[in-house]
Amino acid sequence: MKRKLALALCTALALQLELGGSFVSVLAQEQANPAANAGQMMIDKRPVIHPGGTKFGAYDPHGDFGGQSDVSTEALFLPWEDVDLASLRTADEYALQRGRNLLITIEPWSWSLDWKLTPDQLRDRMLKGEYDANMEAIADMIAELKSPVIVRWGQEMEDPSGRFSWAGWEPQDWIKAYKHAMDIVRKKAPKAQIMWSPKGLPNLGEYYPGDDYVDLVGLSVFGLEAFDKIEYGAPRTFAEALKPGYDLVAQYNKPIWVAETGWEGSQTYMQPWMDTATQPDPQFPNLAEVVYFNDRDVVDWPHDLGRPNWRVVNEATN
Repeated sequence: MKRKLALALCTALALQLELGGSFVSVLAQEQANPAANAGQMMIDKRPVIHPGGTKFGAYDPHGDFGGQSDVSTEALFLPWEDVDLASLRTADEYALQRGRNLLITIEPWSWSLDWKLTPDQLRDRMLKGEYDANMEAIADMIAELKSPVIVRWGQEMEDPSGRFSWAGWEPQDWIKAYKHAMDIVRKKAPKAQIMWSPKGLPNLGEYYPGDDYVDLVGLSVFGLEAFDKIEYGAPRTFAEALKPGYDLVAQYNKPIWVAETGWEGSQTYMQPWMDTATQPDPQFPNLAEVVYFNDRDVVDWPHDLGRPNWRVVNEATN
């Protein structure tokens, strides 16, 4: 699986960890609104941030939100193998400069193309404690960071699609692995908050680890117009996409985040998502923050729809 880890963005630079190498390269930050690039018509589909509404964060490897003062959280993704953990210090500096939290999604695998473990092999090695050293090293680094940190581990665990090697395990196996990893975080980085983050599917409750292991709940809510038309017969709004998962996790009485969101389609489709994602809604009283995934998706969507580009600065669609 090939994905870039956005660690931090300096004032005029973006730091990205290139997979397959264990090094950090410095890339020029793109302008926040490159509408004139290469003569292409571009649109900016970033959400409207409503003062006093739901807080907003972003996974932002391109730096499109670097200059915004109304972004509360800097999100990043971290494999627990084949990664330079010292680069987290740069992410910490970047977040501190902007007064942002860090949401660190720890994915219990490697992004190296040479990584060949099957889901069962990964599960067995995790449950035997063979990755304890990986988790301990990450937790030790998190303990050094000055920004408030939220740890999100092994997300979308109830999704059987095959996207993630840890997803679709027997619930008791995933819960055991999650608790063990979070015990390490609690011991070594006790100030960090813990986010349990299902995708939002009907069976998510089977994977709930118990209130003691959940400070925050995260959901994944994406809007792709072409997918909506095939799956649901019509486009869905942000509220329509969020409600099924929200209603399932509301019973836990925890602050709820949309830990990953994005939208792509026609302007008519996207504008309501842009307008309402951070707007207070009485249907969702526990919704605390919405985090935008500002990049192209890392896997193909069903129905031969390819990899949607969620990035807020994008070529216009018809």
